[in-house]
Amino acid sequence: MTTTFIKTGDCPKRKIAGAGEVAEIMNEKLCGAKNGLGMLRWLRAGERVEADAQAGSHQLIYLMEGQGVITLDAKDYEVGKGAGVYLGPNERATVRHAGGATLKLFHLVVPKLAG
Repeated sequence: MTTTFIKTGDCPKRKIAGAGEVAEIMNEKLCGAKNGLGMLRWLRAGERVEADAQAGSHQLIYLMEGQGVITLDAKDYEVGKGAGVYLGPNERATVRHAGGATLKLFHLVVPKLAG
């Protein structure tokens, strides 16, 4: 097994209307990950990430920088650096920007393996 080092700052970012910017930092093309997708996300004022329910998938969203609000089960939680949310299959959450600085998130999606 080899070790792959990924310079996340070199990964291309793309803009998503209303949902900030995203860069894939773990996927099959970058490092051979066949069962997961890792992303960095940046949100500014008025932007949000909708982590939709995905049958059979697990998600982790971790706040790396900034302030935000996580909405889970129709309840808002004000959060900052070091906070996060785990979403099991069929769970959903929204993370939105709050405060002045850019909100930086690590978002990991892992589908359940068959069998």
